[in-house]
Amino acid sequence: MQLTDIQMRDPFVLADPDSQTYYLYGTTDKDPWKAKGVGFDAYQSKDLLAWEGPVTVFSPDKAFWGTHNFWAPEVHRYRGHYYLFASFKAENRCRGTQILSSASPLGPFVPVSAKPATPESWECLDGTLHIDQKGKPWIVFCHEWVQVNDGQICATQLYDDLSEPIAEPIVLFHASDAAWTKRLARRDGSGLVDARVTDGPFLHTAQDGTLLMLWSSVGQEGYVMGYATSTSGSILGPWVQSEEPLIVCDGGHGMIFTSFEGLRYLTYHSPNKTPNKRPFFARLEERDGSLACL
Repeated sequence: MQLTDIQMRDPFVLADPDSQTYYLYGTTDKDPWKAKGVGFDAYQSKDLLAWEGPVTVFSPDKAFWGTHNFWAPEVHRYRGHYYLFASFKAENRCRGTQILSSASPLGPFVPVSAKPATPESWECLDGTLHIDQKGKPWIVFCHEWVQVNDGQICATQLYDDLSEPIAEPIVLFHASDAAWTKRLARRDGSGLVDARVTDGPFLHTAQDGTLLMLWSSVGQEGYVMGYATSTSGSILGPWVQSEEPLIVCDGGHGMIFTSFEGLRYLTYHSPNKTPNKRPFFARLEERDGSLACL
């Protein structure tokens, strides 16, 4: 099958050097909004053109806390193991990012702890893994606009085994810091139109050492994706926003990977509508610490 045959939101590619195989993950439940969560599927390819699958890499057992909104799985190779970061929600529980692990990129993935890595009293989503300049792991995630109005991107350092956070989260920036985000009506019934979305952070270190962060929001063109630059090279920033979004085709929630031939690719889904969303790959170029699609 080809990418156009795969119904998926929030695509994430793991280029696994051992098997010389690309693994494609994403939000694959047919109704990820209201129906009970089913799990996550993955697809495999040797050339980024022909894909095989799906293979179920996670399905919840009866003890798992999440029941709905199985969103945005990412799989990272870390210390010889594979770790899946994904968002889940349940009745009377806030949405949060759970970390799971497996010896294989195709799972089965099992939780590394009994609770999410994000604060249990916060509505959070889209946690991603970042390894800092000292080799220490962090989870970078969104504190959702539905709770704080002006969405936040936050970071928390994790223990080396990724089992739990070491400290309280640090706010890196707000959605309103980017000129390309659109004001939306708050979810609190106040009638105020000053809320803005943060979605889908992903960290990337450019060849010149510049630390960049992709993230998505709602813009004038619909769902859009831009990026921020850390002027210090550290996860703690300060972060400067791109003047314009990188993707404006009602698409976003992307990441960057390098092919086995050394080419950079940007992933994203478009359009931002169920069931029409599909994963897309675009060639990406780094220009003096900035990004441009080819």
